[in-house]
Amino acid sequence: MRLRPSLLALLALTLCLPSALAERAPNLALKDLSGSKQKLSDLRGHIVIVNFWATWCGPCQEELPRLDALSRHYAAQNVRFVAVSIDEPKDQAKIRPDLDRLHVAPTPNFSVWTGGTSYALASFGLGGVVPGTVILDSDGNIVTRIQGEARDTDVQTTVNWLLSNRSGPPPPATIKRY
Repeated sequence: MRLRPSLLALLALTLCLPSALAERAPNLALKDLSGSKQKLSDLRGHIVIVNFWATWCGPCQEELPRLDALSRHYAAQNVRFVAVSIDEPKDQAKIRPDLDRLHVAPTPNFSVWTGGTSYALASFGLGGVVPGTVILDSDGNIVTRIQGEARDTDVQTTVNWLLSNRSGPPPPATIKRY
């Protein structure tokens, strides 16, 4: 069977369409708790869960320990979690005590970055609501946005789909939990 060039071009475009529509995550460049500069682009090659939170946010206090537990669940796999505090510079001294109170400790799979802003939150398409979470594929593209407090299944559905080479139906692009 011989395909016409126009049909062949349409077929090629259809095969490339998902990657052409992929939305690259902004490249955050912030500091971790030890003051070292970190860049989101350095995590390419990993599935990355980026969570925006604040010490003054009640739902964030509920969510952070669950995300920490999920990071331990996925520790042996190619998954990294980054908790980005949007606390004002004057309030950043509250971050460590807050993490200690929640029994959340940074690990190689669960990083805590400071210096996030509401602008950074919005640049990921999360609006102005904390907590807010995005799940990135290993190429740094946004797969799922979770506005409000993420449930374990929200994160697991997308991460498991990505770990299974995207087999089965895709996860929702946006989940609203507020």
